Amino acid sequence: MCLGSEEFRQELLAQVGELASPKHTGEEIRQSALAKAQRIDQDELGALGWSGQDLQGRRKSDPQKVRIAARLRRETTMTLDWIAACLCMGAATHVASLLQRLNQKGQDSEETLF
Repeated sequence: MCLGSEEFRQELLAQVGELASPKHTGEEIRQSALAKAQRIDQDELGALGWSGQDLQGRRKSDPQKVRIAARLRRETTMTLDWIAACLCMGAATHVASLLQRLNQKGQDSEETLF
């Protein structure tokens, strides 16, 4: 439980995420990881000028979705299931396949993958 505003809570979760090590576990660590992933998602969508409606209307293999998924996978501990649901990309196995293809080709050529 956290006393204070939502902004204060988010700030604390960010600090927990920065200070935690792999041996730390618990609800606060999970919430911190989730908050970080949600921040990345919102930052990326904002940079693209996209909303949730835009995510739903684009292909599951849209290169921008794949780029965001790769960043989430690289910078967070979120599962492929979570990433797939968050970015409207279908099944986790589909996301895994797209990320594997991206890694094989190199991130510079992502526009030509799909």
